[in-house]
Amino acid sequence: MTGIVLFAIALVCLFLGYSVAFTFAGVSLIVGTIVLGADLFAFMPYRIMSIMENTILMAVPMFIFMGIVLQKTGLAERLLESAAKLFGGIAGGVAISTIIVGALLAASTGVVGASVVAMGVISLPVMLKNNYHQPTATGVICASGTLGQIIPPSIILIILGDVMGVPVGDLFRAAVLPGMLLVVTYVIYILILGKFKPEFVPPLVVTENKRELLVQALKDIVPPLVLILTVLGSIFAGIATPTESAAIGAVGAVILSILYGSFSIGKMHEISKETVKVTSMVFAVLIGATAFSMVFSYSGSEYLIEEFFMELPGGKWTFIALAMFAILILGFFIDFIEIAFLVVPILLPVAIALDINLVWFAILISMNLQTSFLTPPFGFSLFYLKGVAPKYLKTTTIYKGVIPFILMQIAVLLLVVFFPEYLIIS
Repeated sequence: MTGIVLFAIALVCLFLGYSVAFTFAGVSLIVGTIVLGADLFAFMPYRIMSIMENTILMAVPMFIFMGIVLQKTGLAERLLESAAKLFGGIAGGVAISTIIVGALLAASTGVVGASVVAMGVISLPVMLKNNYHQPTATGVICASGTLGQIIPPSIILIILGDVMGVPVGDLFRAAVLPGMLLVVTYVIYILILGKFKPEFVPPLVVTENKRELLVQALKDIVPPLVLILTVLGSIFAGIATPTESAAIGAVGAVILSILYGSFSIGKMHEISKETVKVTSMVFAVLIGATAFSMVFSYSGSEYLIEEFFMELPGGKWTFIALAMFAILILGFFIDFIEIAFLVVPILLPVAIALDINLVWFAILISMNLQTSFLTPPFGFSLFYLKGVAPKYLKTTTIYKGVIPFILMQIAVLLLVVFFPEYLIIS
C-alpha cells in the first residue's frame, strides 16, 4: 500500500509541474518518515557518495559535452547542409539526409535535444521552403533526433546499464542492429512516400557540380565518422571502457572543432556551462530517485510487485507485455530519466526472477523510452522542435507528423521482442 501511495503522490506532483528531482526526494522524505521513520534516511549519504563515485556514470557528462560541442561549433550544421545537397536531387532527398545525419549525430553524441534542435534550425526551413508536407517534415526531424536514445553511445543505455547492473559495452553492442533497423525503416518509408506521394517530399533543384558536392560531403562527414568509429570501436574491441571512450570522444570533438576553425574559448565556456546544467539535472534526478526506490523497497512494495507479476498466467511474456505497455503509457506524461530511475528498479527484480536476459530487456526498455520522446502531449522532441520552428507551424501539425514514426518504432520494437536472436548482438 505504501508503494502505491508513494507512486501516486509522485505522479500527481509531476503532472502539477513540480521539479522532478525535488518531487522524488520530497515525497520520499515525507512518506518514508511517516511510514518507516526518519532513521531510514541515515543511509542516504552513503548512497549519494556511491553515486558520485560511480565510474560508469562518469561517461554521462563527457558524452553530453561531446554532443554540445558538435552542436555549438557548427559541425552538426555542416553535416546537415552537405548531406542535404548530396541527396536533395531525389524525391525525399532532404528527409533522407536528415535521417542519415540524425543517425550520425546520435552515434556522435547520444543527446536527443541537441540533434532535434540542430536539425530543426537547419533542415526544417529547407524542407518548408521546398514545399514539403508540413507534418512529414516535422515528423522526420523529431524521429531522427530521437535515434540518440538507441544508437550508441546513448545516455539512456549508460543509465540503464548502471540501474540494471549490466555492462554498458554489452548494451552498446546489442543496440547497434535495432538502431540501424530503425534508420533503414525510416528511409524506406520516405522512399515509398516519394514514389506514391511525390508532392509530399519533392526533390531539391541542385545546381552545384556533383563531384564538388561529393568532395565537400566527404570532408564534412568523414571526420565525425572517424570519431564515431574511434569511440565505439574502442569499446567493442575491449580497448577502452565506456567511460574512457567518452573521454576520447570529448577530446576528439574539441579537436574536430579546432580543425574546422570553429574553436574559441568563449564557445568552450558556453559549452561547459551547458554541460554542467544538463549533467546536474541528471544526477539530481538520480539522487531523488534513489531516495524514492529506497522507501519503496524498505516498505515491502518491491516484493508485492514481484508476487503480483509471478502469479500472472503467461510467465515472462505477460510480464514483458505489461511492462512495455506501462512504460509506453508513462512515456506520454513523464521523461525517460524518471522512468529509468523510477520504474526500471521496480521491474528489475521480476525480470531477474523470471530469468529474462537483462541485455535484451534493457534494449526493449530503451527503444520504448525512445518512443516516449515522440508521444503527445509531453514528448520532449515535440517541444524541442516547436521551440525552433516557425510560429505559423502548429503544435497539432507536429503531433500528426510523428504518428507514422511512432508506429514504425513500435513495429521495430516488436521485431526485437520476437526475433532477438537475429537483432541482438551478444
